[in-house]
Amino acid sequence: MFGSVSFSAMTSALDALSMRQRVIAHNIANVQTPGFQGRRVAFEDALAAAVQDGDGRVKATVARSLEPTREDGNNVNLDTEVVSNTDTGLRYQLATRAVEGQFTAVRTALRTT
Repeated sequence: MFGSVSFSAMTSALDALSMRQRVIAHNIANVQTPGFQGRRVAFEDALAAAVQDGDGRVKATVARSLEPTREDGNNVNLDTEVVSNTDTGLRYQLATRAVEGQFTAVRTALRTT
């Protein structure tokens, strides 16, 4: 079970979502820093492909945000960051519950033997 594709996918997703939360926090902390270029974390497409290939393990990638750049050279959009943070938090909770469910299933199986 712990070597399964679904478990690998969930742990990869948790790692990537955690990284996304850190990047969002860094973006928000620099919203007023002239010249700062925000970053985005991507992993969903790679994770879907890995699961389809029977693996489930991926590394998230960090790239420059494509938000428009303001006159001061900063491209962090606070509204976008807040929405992304909320979405990421909800996805993290969902992935945590999925992993928790797998552990519960193992504990239940161990008790019945």
